[in-house]
Amino acid sequence: MILATTTFADWDRFWSVFSTGGAEKRAEHGCKGALVFRDDAAPDRVWAVFDWDDAGWESFLTDPTVPPVMKDAGHLMKPYTLRFHGAVEA
Repeated sequence: MILATTTFADWDRFWSVFSTGGAEKRAEHGCKGALVFRDDAAPDRVWAVFDWDDAGWESFLTDPTVPPVMKDAGHLMKPYTLRFHGAVEA
């Protein structure tokens, strides 16, 4: 699992691309799905939990066709990530 955050210029534009062309591009690199949360404290920020392994994520980030998709989505920054390895017990 990978937790990522990013900022965007416009929610509707971001969501439109994230849920279409972005979803197709993520699937090409082995992503099995994502949960997206808007940040109440920062209206231009989202958090996403991706069902993705490290190799697929790195493949996605190094794919030269990904930056134009992110640009189309209106990303204001490269996604910042935290990776989860296995279950965490409380």
